[in-house]
Amino acid sequence: MEFTAKQVSDLLGGKVEGDANTKVNTLSKIEEGTSGSLSFLANPKYIQHIYTTKASLVIVNDDFVAEHPVSATLIRVPNAYESFVKLLEIYNQIQLDKKGIEQPSFISPSAKIGNDCYVGAFAYIGNNAVIGSNVKIYPQAFVGDNVVIGNNTTLFSGAKVYSECNIGANCTLHTGTVIGADGFGFTPNSENNYKKVPQIGNVIIEDHVEIGANTSIDRATLGSTIIRKGVKLDNLIQIAHNVEIGENTVIAAQTGIAGSTKIGRDCMIGGQVGIVGHITIADKVKIAAQSGIGSSITTEGEIVQGSPAFGIGDYKRTYVVFRKLPELDRRIKELEQMLKDLKQPS
Repeated sequence: MEFTAKQVSDLLGGKVEGDANTKVNTLSKIEEGTSGSLSFLANPKYIQHIYTTKASLVIVNDDFVAEHPVSATLIRVPNAYESFVKLLEIYNQIQLDKKGIEQPSFISPSAKIGNDCYVGAFAYIGNNAVIGSNVKIYPQAFVGDNVVIGNNTTLFSGAKVYSECNIGANCTLHTGTVIGADGFGFTPNSENNYKKVPQIGNVIIEDHVEIGANTSIDRATLGSTIIRKGVKLDNLIQIAHNVEIGENTVIAAQTGIAGSTKIGRDCMIGGQVGIVGHITIADKVKIAAQSGIGSSITTEGEIVQGSPAFGIGDYKRTYVVFRKLPELDRRIKELEQMLKDLKQPS
């Protein structure tokens, strides 16, 4: 789609400086701008690029003062970065604005589909599924029996939602996401074989949750695995059965959370963190990347690091000593030798 500088300015509540009829049809970084593209300048580190960019339109802060001639048309706004993010959101909505039912796809006669939905080719929607309005289900996605999906939610290609699970409104499930696979439940018998424990619960995902590609959330043994409102999960995360994650918690890639652990709200968990099962993590806790959590964290807002993890202040002091261990070992050996020499008769 094509927009003029005036249209973009009106959308952002900005002011055009230059040719209001300048047309753009794509977005770009300022250092990689091409004719017909729109970019922005927010970070002073990139200020030199505004004098050489080939972008046709650049969003700048109101207080920007050009020290050299600028060939691009400018749009002045209070906050260039926020305005560009707004444009990205609009651009994304336009790019992903699909509607209708493609063939071949399968929708059970007993399923209920809301208004203005998109169902891509080779998608499957099972018996008694309830799909809200403006839901987008991309090609090869799977929606099992009795699944409920709220309004404005998107399942990208290859996302799988097993039976009985509930997905809220305004959620995004990226490619390869698996919701509701069996939890890892086995019990050893007298012959030391492992007998599977049936997993008959489900997964509940509340509103405004985003789940990255190839992340798995297991169904509960009994009851529900619950992902609360506003949670953001990165790619390649494993969440086991009966876990509960509190509102607005964010978790980075390759983290694994074992069964029945309860994580509070507003937590931040780094990449490659391992969390054992049946523990509780308080609200607003921050866990550094590659940490191992083996016991409950009960203090709200605590910051931990290490494996096993402990308070970040103690961790940093300990790490200083750890780095010096080879030198300390050398000095101890020197002192031992000195003592040995002193004890020898003269």
